[in-house]
Amino acid sequence: MATEGAGDSPELVVDTGRCLPGRGAWLHPDLQCLELAERRRAFPRALHLAGPVNAPAVQAYLVALQAL
Repeated sequence: MATEGAGDSPELVVDTGRCLPGRGAWLHPDLQCLELAERRRAFPRALHLAGPVNAPAVQAYLVALQAL
């Protein structure tokens, strides 16, 4: 799910409850998968957005998952 970010690009948010309205995108819970998706520009395509998106919340969530 993407929301308006502080800058020019939308920001991805993690919807663990799967209840936010709008379009979403699935991601394997691994930092390497996030990096690959960003390199391939998969999020703008999946979410039907023009331009890049920021994913700091997703990255922080994945780092926290790996720390468990």
